[in-house]
Amino acid sequence: MLFDYNFRRYNFRIMVYMLALSFIGILAIWSATNQSQSAVTKQIVGIAVGMALAVGLSLIDYHRVLSFSTLIYLGCVGILGAVLVMGKARGIARRWIVLPVIGQIQPAEFVKIGLILFFSWYFAKYQEKKNQFSTLGIAAVLFAVPAFLIFKQPNLSTTLVTTVIIAAVVFASGVSYKWILGVLAVVIPAGALMIYLMQQDMIPFIEQYQANRILAWIDPEKYAEAYYQQENSIMAIGSGQLWGKGLSNTEIASVKNGNFLIEEQTDFIFAIVGEEMGFAGAMAVLALILLIVFECLFMANRAKDLSGRLICVGMATLFAFQSFANIAVATAIFPNTGLPLPLISSGVSSLLSIYMGMGVVLNVGLQRKFNNE
Repeated sequence: MLFDYNFRRYNFRIMVYMLALSFIGILAIWSATNQSQSAVTKQIVGIAVGMALAVGLSLIDYHRVLSFSTLIYLGCVGILGAVLVMGKARGIARRWIVLPVIGQIQPAEFVKIGLILFFSWYFAKYQEKKNQFSTLGIAAVLFAVPAFLIFKQPNLSTTLVTTVIIAAVVFASGVSYKWILGVLAVVIPAGALMIYLMQQDMIPFIEQYQANRILAWIDPEKYAEAYYQQENSIMAIGSGQLWGKGLSNTEIASVKNGNFLIEEQTDFIFAIVGEEMGFAGAMAVLALILLIVFECLFMANRAKDLSGRLICVGMATLFAFQSFANIAVATAIFPNTGLPLPLISSGVSSLLSIYMGMGVVLNVGLQRKFNNE
């Protein structure tokens, strides 16, 4: 047989949840872009291509995909390097690259998936030596290279998200708590020191706008200009009340209609959901996100081997933490960052990368550790 799988195990639920979120995203983008046909069409095409990629990858044995892990890693490093050399810039940020036929993409979004696959393979291969200094040291160096290239774009938020994702993969690999506690003992004081030095304007490798966003989160009154967007976002979400003001409404009192939000179709898409779909719409989005994360962790628990489990954990972390970070920014729980809300924010690179990663997760789900499940 071409595909020797028991398709009764195929997780159609996760596909339904992803399509539901994508549909909500189309509605929100339609409203956020003032009914831009081109923006909506681009998103719909991205969803269609993403679904095709997800289905295709779900039928390919993930072990076969992992056999190319070294090439995947080198490809991640190579394309990130190409962005810095020949990438397309917007202001001081150089995060995009234009490919023939395909067009403009943001490689960092695909690199997240590539690194999940690579480190899932790496820690599965060296699982008997996972607590050795050499194994963890090499892993740290291998991660530092793409992380540095993302940071230099500059893209601090994606660097932090990628760090959290790989940290979750390392944790799920079963590394000793001695290593985890040791890292936390260094990272927590270092983070506090960095915030202090940031307040003294003594960190040269962080851009001023990045520092201002972090400091505005700590002291909104002192850095009111940097906090302005988040304040408007909170106002928009709160004004939606229970059922919202309706999509593409023409109310003068609308925060969106008053142009008080910037990048509302990407970074602050949750503010559009809150204002126009209300508390009910916001809770529907949160519920769908939680269901997708649960399904990923459910499949991780039933994975036939460590590499499959780590892939599922990595994708669950990506979806959960990036969603949390985007919503936390919109509600001023986090400093202002430029992270998309998975499957909802406008942006084909983010959309395709999520669908591709979930496609691999679906294949892990097809190969459970017990044949009678």
